[in-house]
Amino acid sequence: MDPHPQVTVGAEADDARAAWTRPVVIIPILVVIAAIGGLFPSFSLSANLLIVLTGGTMFWLGLTGRAGRRPAPRRLGRAALWWLVPLLLLALVELYAFTRHDDYAYPTLSLLADPVLDRYLARAACYFAWLTAFWGLVRR
Repeated sequence: MDPHPQVTVGAEADDARAAWTRPVVIIPILVVIAAIGGLFPSFSLSANLLIVLTGGTMFWLGLTGRAGRRPAPRRLGRAALWWLVPLLLLALVELYAFTRHDDYAYPTLSLLADPVLDRYLARAACYFAWLTAFWGLVRR
């Protein structure tokens, strides 16, 4: 007895969808995007357009389910909660500095990072870190 054509076509479509979402394919694409993004100065129009375009595309892929899904953990462990402490601390520092409206006395974390992000390699590495973290969120 031959299998139904619909089953075969559906399985091939799932294989094709899964093929382009593998790290062997995605990582080089993210490296190229990060290398291009590193060319743009921080907070420039071209850098912001690249972020909106790339982030919007990933957002769309996540919402439509075209990126495939990996199973999310049922529950975070207690050790994972400790990662929230530095995250909340940095968010509070940024919020406090932002509300002071004095960039010299209370610089925000983004202003403090600007000297590091003036270099191409650091900017491209930060783009790559942002892209891979966002891709991980899209796949959940």
